[in-house]
Amino acid sequence: MPHTRIKFCGLTRAEDVRLAVELGVDYLGLVFAPQSPRRLLLGQARMLRGLVPQDIAVVALMMDNARADVEKVVESLRPDVLQFHGGEDDAFCASFGLPFWKAIAMGGQAEAAFSAIARYPGASGFLFDGHAAGEQGGSGKRFDWKQMPSALDRPFFLAGGLSPENVGVALQTARPWGVDVSSGIEAAPGIKHADKMRQFVEAVRLADAA
Repeated sequence: MPHTRIKFCGLTRAEDVRLAVELGVDYLGLVFAPQSPRRLLLGQARMLRGLVPQDIAVVALMMDNARADVEKVVESLRPDVLQFHGGEDDAFCASFGLPFWKAIAMGGQAEAAFSAIARYPGASGFLFDGHAAGEQGGSGKRFDWKQMPSALDRPFFLAGGLSPENVGVALQTARPWGVDVSSGIEAAPGIKHADKMRQFVEAVRLADAA
């Protein structure tokens, strides 16, 4: 039976992190993108990091952050993975000594988006999101999942507009390695909805078992 990895992103509250851990998600995303409504201060992030057991990976999300900002997060938070959403090049992303994922904006031409993969030979994986280039993640925007290629040489996450109601169809259509959800399990930006969190995990596991 397949095991689709689940990433909850944009967490800002201790109770949401505790529930995510209880639900057994694989990755927790903490946002440091300067313009994001889910952006954390380092003190907040360290508190949340302390609630996460070793078997769940912490992902630090950046978007055109200054090198010094990324270095502070890496030193203070010790994330397991860095995720870059901006115009960062491969050399920059790879220079912090951690595995990194590159977000690919799918809100424009799919062919142009997929061509960006070749520019990131150092990426451990990719995250295909529904927003347009230059926009923030967590927008809730979907893209046509049928655009996804049948095979990629590295793991990839599907993101953008996922919810408990549609994630099963998304998995059947795109066959991703993992799914990334933020706004689809929220009551408000950064404030997760406990029932939606539970329903999302249940929907993924049901799809895996089908």
